[in-house]
Amino acid sequence: MENHLVKDRTDGREGILRTVALTALALVAFAANSLLGRLALGAAQIDPASYTSVRLLSGAVTLWAIVALSGRRNRTAHPRAWVSAAMLFFYAISFSFAYLSLDAGIGALILFGAVQITMILVGISEGKRPSALEWLGLFMAFGGLIYLVSPGLSAPPPLGSLLMFIAGVAWGLYTLRGRGVGDPVVGTATNFALAVPLALLVSLASMTGLDVTARGAWLAVLSGAVASGMGYVIWYAALKGLTTTRAAIVQLSVPVLAATGGVVFLGEAMTLRLWLASAAILGGVALAILGKDTSRRVSEGQAIRR
Repeated sequence: MENHLVKDRTDGREGILRTVALTALALVAFAANSLLGRLALGAAQIDPASYTSVRLLSGAVTLWAIVALSGRRNRTAHPRAWVSAAMLFFYAISFSFAYLSLDAGIGALILFGAVQITMILVGISEGKRPSALEWLGLFMAFGGLIYLVSPGLSAPPPLGSLLMFIAGVAWGLYTLRGRGVGDPVVGTATNFALAVPLALLVSLASMTGLDVTARGAWLAVLSGAVASGMGYVIWYAALKGLTTTRAAIVQLSVPVLAATGGVVFLGEAMTLRLWLASAAILGGVALAILGKDTSRRVSEGQAIRR
């Protein structure tokens, strides 16, 4: 009996450590996407269309290799998978063009804020009644975004900001469409593969503007194969040990990690505007997440009492 208790405690500690390690790796990978994009595109190592094509292609190859090696069932793509693939493509292409002018930290913050705001607004449109905390969080986050991109000496370029906001909306819709997918790794691999032709069409249409260096191509491969492909697989593994609320809360660290990486590796500046906007956006999102979780628990408690 005692041996079983010791074994259970050991297994429990190992499970927690595994979840923490996987979560940390996934979050670093997500933040690395912004750094790799800025390194490649901000330094004109590759054009945005080529970066998107290489990123999606390398991500698709990596994900399907993981699917094959893990023995997962290879299913025929559902006709509606093209809609998810289109959302993935719009995210990736807008992301690439945005990083021609945005710093890594600012880009990640706008992207993250747009994703969360989109998901909250879609929930409201589906008839979900937000709590007071959720409304407060939504207004804080949206206000922080407006403040970040409002005119001023330290304001980010408006076109880049708009493109990154579009990327965030597309990613938010893509995430919502993935709810209830049987095997998220197979689903993601399918979406990446279906998004590749769309990216190649853009590359063909902008043939005269294509400009690829070896360094730029390798950065795009790292973004697609490692930060995106392997990053998503690691994240899905981490989710097995995280509640929905914890998973949402830990993602608040991604813009912070990207901004820190931008300062350390790219020499970007942390302005007062970025600090204040980060506090408003991330604080607002945290309030919305906690408000949603509180509302869910209250509803469950009322249902049990009935």
